[in-house]
Amino acid sequence: MKPTDTSKPGYFHKVVDCQWACPAHTDVPSYIRMIAQGQFSDAYMLNRESNVFPGILGRVCDRPCEPACRRSRVEDKPVAICRLKRVAADHRDDITDQLPKAPEKKNGKKIALIGAGCASLTVANDLLPLGYDITIFESLDMTGGLMRTNIPQFRLPPRVLDEEINYIVDMGAKIKFNHRIESMKDLLDNGEFDAVFVGTGAPRGKELKLPGRYDSENIYIGIDWLESVAFEHAKSIGEKVLIIGVGNTAMDCCRTSLRLHAKDVKVMARKPRAFFKSSDWELEDAEEEQVEILINHSPKEFVVEDGKLIGMKFDQMEYKIDDEGNIDRGSAVGEVFIHCDDVILAIGQENAFPWIERDIGIEFNEWDCPIVDETTMMCSREGVFFGGDAAFGPKNIIWGVAHGHEAAISIHKYVHQKDIND
Repeated sequence: MKPTDTSKPGYFHKVVDCQWACPAHTDVPSYIRMIAQGQFSDAYMLNRESNVFPGILGRVCDRPCEPACRRSRVEDKPVAICRLKRVAADHRDDITDQLPKAPEKKNGKKIALIGAGCASLTVANDLLPLGYDITIFESLDMTGGLMRTNIPQFRLPPRVLDEEINYIVDMGAKIKFNHRIESMKDLLDNGEFDAVFVGTGAPRGKELKLPGRYDSENIYIGIDWLESVAFEHAKSIGEKVLIIGVGNTAMDCCRTSLRLHAKDVKVMARKPRAFFKSSDWELEDAEEEQVEILINHSPKEFVVEDGKLIGMKFDQMEYKIDDEGNIDRGSAVGEVFIHCDDVILAIGQENAFPWIERDIGIEFNEWDCPIVDETTMMCSREGVFFGGDAAFGPKNIIWGVAHGHEAAISIHKYVHQKDIND
């Protein structure tokens, strides 16, 4: 056996399972010790060094650290790492005097960030203290991106979002609200910026093109519907609601429906529970609120009579699962009709880049996603970087933060003519 190579920092991450599992490599053991000693402000600041948004993530992180926690080897459940982050955020003192500050003298480099979500804000957080001139282009009239529009306020209060985002913006970032970038070519040809970062998320919900889909106005795309609720455009929903899909967005949709006075909310899952995409704690929260989750129901048809949605037809499915846990495509063994007033489709999200021309040196793959280096976050055109859902498709906030850190390092090297792969 070869001696342990401690010359590479990655070794120390791997030694601590939870820290290695966190995409941003948050120093979990240290901040938990600080919380145990009542040092909430220190725990918050240690968190912020890596994950940037302790208060936000303490409420809505997808918790990749917890399945890796060693405590689950000796007890039923891991340490509540995520919720402890919130403990630090909620019990800390005023930490504004400890936050990084931008120097008065800039370094002469200008960076454009497209989108004001978690990935772009992380890039700004890392580059502003180094003297960069940061301009954020945001299509909405507020910051936060999908964190604000797609996560219900009962899970993530606006005050928490505003506070942690303002810690970054107040360092001197310029934000152009209601400014949708319509042409990447025009932005690049303008020559104003030394580098461009794209953090626009995955803003398009997937469709479910079945018979009857376009015969009623009571069938919604999940992320669009959540945005309408966030902006108070949608203030009510029918008594009986079906949620199609069983990911975290579906859980937000079903719980939000209850808060808009729905009385009977069902989540329709095509596969068995072991194959759900949503987190266990998201399912538990929904079921505690009396949401019914029906497994092995594959959508077949939207039933509309005289222009009114009255329900849906589903194939009842059976599956075979092999010894390695792989599931087959299943076979229909029956059909069922379920009454409803509204249907919300939450079956996934997609990237959408109609504003990026395909002849400017940015290559796209077969799924119409940009081809991005997973380490440097730069695409095939030099000086253009991607991060968050815009880079590799829908993930979660902590991955957006990790991408933002990587992109900031690469941007710093790129604009100073250094090897970004070094």
